[in-house]
Amino acid sequence: MTAAPHKDSTPVTRFAPSPTGYVHLGTAYSALFAANAAGPRERFILRIEDIDTGRARPEFETAIFEDLAWLGLQWEQPVRRQSEHFAAYAAVTADMEKQDLLYPCFCTRAEIAREIAAASTAPHLAAGPDGPVYPGTCRHLTGTERRRRIDAGTPYALRLRVDAAKEMTGPLTWTDAARGTVDATPEIFGDVVLARKDTPASYHLACTWDDALQGVTLVTRGEELAPATHIHRLLQALWKVPTPRYHHHKLVLAPDGKKLSKRDKALTLRALRAEGKTPEDIKAMVGL
Repeated sequence: MTAAPHKDSTPVTRFAPSPTGYVHLGTAYSALFAANAAGPRERFILRIEDIDTGRARPEFETAIFEDLAWLGLQWEQPVRRQSEHFAAYAAVTADMEKQDLLYPCFCTRAEIAREIAAASTAPHLAAGPDGPVYPGTCRHLTGTERRRRIDAGTPYALRLRVDAAKEMTGPLTWTDAARGTVDATPEIFGDVVLARKDTPASYHLACTWDDALQGVTLVTRGEELAPATHIHRLLQALWKVPTPRYHHHKLVLAPDGKKLSKRDKALTLRALRAEGKTPEDIKAMVGL
């Protein structure tokens, strides 16, 4: 399956926040970094990544628009909201199922953790960028057993057969402005989840599909998301879509040296504005 990218050949940079909290200094830095990277002759788009419908809130989305406009940023309309495109993501996973690239996994997170803990002969399975690496419990279930569990209403996720996918694509690389040419090693994630019943698309699937669909040519995001690019590069090759350039930037840290959280209410733009801070003050605070 191939995404139909935007037909405009102009370079495209995007900022893609999740509306699960108010904009803090770290989010502001990412937005400003992306807008600055776009330059005057490139298209800058804003995308709302709200697939986590349990945590996304309309008031947080409204605050994103207000805070970014206050910073002086402008973006194209309309804004794409991922929650409005679950049917499109489901079509992607259905196509991948036909290629036998996905399989249903009925394990709970607790069951996966227990199996990993018991696998004392395989310590390399202890953890990956998304947490514990899935040990493959449901990979070899028969078709009959899978259908029995699905018909019984057992909740399940759809996992990617990473080894089969790599066999189809061969070796892959991507280019990162901060790291140069990077070899893609998606196996560090194990058989990653691409969809669940309560979330029809994972971050990996929705983000990669939308970047291709919207013709994004430069992805800028925090360095904590750099490992995710291993999976995204694999999906791009499977879907036969272009690979954008990447720039994984530094993180803005809290005074205690930890990564900023949306729970750090004192460092939200809303709170800083109330203190009388200006957009120029914010830019100075994040080093831009």
